[in-house]
Amino acid sequence: MPSGSGYRRQLYRDDAVVLRVQKLGESDRIITLLTRRHGRLRAVARGVRRVNSRFGARLEPFGHIDLQLAGSPEGVGSSLHSISQVEGVNLFGKKFLEDYPRYTAASAIAETAERLTPVEREPSLRLFQLTLGALKALAVGEHATSLVLDAYLLRGMAFAGWAPAIAECAVCGEAGPHGAFSVPAGGSVCPDCRPPGAAHPAPATLGLMAALLGGDWTVADIADPSVRRECSGLVAAHLQWHMERNLRALPLVDRRESGSLRRADASSAASGDLPPVLRPRADRSSAGFGDLPSARADLPSVLADRSSAGSGDLPSVPADRSSAGFGDLPSVLRPRGDSPPVPDFLRGPQP
Repeated sequence: MPSGSGYRRQLYRDDAVVLRVQKLGESDRIITLLTRRHGRLRAVARGVRRVNSRFGARLEPFGHIDLQLAGSPEGVGSSLHSISQVEGVNLFGKKFLEDYPRYTAASAIAETAERLTPVEREPSLRLFQLTLGALKALAVGEHATSLVLDAYLLRGMAFAGWAPAIAECAVCGEAGPHGAFSVPAGGSVCPDCRPPGAAHPAPATLGLMAALLGGDWTVADIADPSVRRECSGLVAAHLQWHMERNLRALPLVDRRESGSLRRADASSAASGDLPPVLRPRADRSSAGFGDLPSARADLPSVLADRSSAGSGDLPSVPADRSSAGFGDLPSVLRPRGDSPPVPDFLRGPQP
């Protein structure tokens, strides 16, 4: 509304998932959000990097928040809205900080959600619900991390229209299952339509992909690790081929499970699998230096027989040096006692 010479921006509320944060200036941030009713948008959070910020901690990645924004919901005017109020609904980020596999999987989910919404302010309710559900599933930990990620990628591709054909041939539509899988062709292919270079996954791999796409967790949870790895490779290749770009977070995803990592670390420490440098030594002294080599033992024989450090090899100065006429000279410069006598004309005046 007009007010004098200024203009007051419209306020509106929405709930959103924080996908990404970027630094802006000295104390601000640009927050990339996937909202329920307004799609993906970017907003400026002013002063959130200061220690006395009111809502800076709520605007971290992977959080589900309810916020108030200033700007035009229809996209009139500036493309950057301003965040004026934030309330946390479920801040999932704090549950992923100490769990590397879940953190990398959540990063891949957030990046995929951003890539699947190329147009800002275009409502994407199904993708918002899918992203929020995937983050909740990661936080709860009921299913394996790799399965949750692959299920999200498959359903996200189905939302975008890139779902791989699994039960029929991607080229001619002949009912399957078929034994070949071609990423450029769009999924499973029959023997007549199989292009050169097509993969031949195990039948259990295609069954796992169908279970993840349809939400059959009873079948997915009992899949073997080798089947899960093959399924993850096909899903990642299919997604990045049709997206026409690589996801930066996807190669960093740790496919091992958090519980197995902790058990493996504990068992390796108990079984002596640590490197020799980190293994404890029973013959070390209490000071922790019993295994260090002796300083004198490693010295050459020329240096080891010195009576004291740096001075044992110096020649001793005889005590019988003549001091006649040289009492004011240093002992080093005085003549030795066995040296020839000094001529009389070189001697100083006698008292």
